[in-house]
Amino acid sequence: MACANKKLIESLRETASRLRNGAYYAWGHHGGCNCGNLLQVVTSLTKEEILSYAHTTRGEWTEIAEEFCETSLTPAYVMISKLEAIGLTPTDIHNIEYLEDAEVLGKLSGGFRWLKRNDRADVIDYFEAFADLLESKLRQHDGQQLLKNLIDEEVEKPTMYV
Repeated sequence: MACANKKLIESLRETASRLRNGAYYAWGHHGGCNCGNLLQVVTSLTKEEILSYAHTTRGEWTEIAEEFCETSLTPAYVMISKLEAIGLTPTDIHNIEYLEDAEVLGKLSGGFRWLKRNDRADVIDYFEAFADLLESKLRQHDGQQLLKNLIDEEVEKPTMYV
């Protein structure tokens, strides 16, 4: 599962917002698909630039992510490194393209349901549910860290006997 962080959550929400407001969407277009739209937000590149970078290797984003090589300077791999830099894993990238992470689907408004990978409204719902899930994980982690810090402070205080 993705590493919950503010940058990733904001990127998912911005992507959903842009799609809701009419951003170009075409599931079969590397620059305008689910990952392509997220990459536009993360990199500030256009769909055409992302498409040209994606064509430096073969396959869809999910396959490119699986074959990702950190030492390669292939532009498609640079795109994958941008997604990984905000906390996504190759599995997350696959799930974003196919809208199929069960944990995310369980966070959908109205409860779990299967989504269509090439339906704009379903993509928006998935991005928002993913952001909600990560936000709840981040809040839970922050709360646990706060509690740990409070416990550590208590342990470090010397006990005074009167």
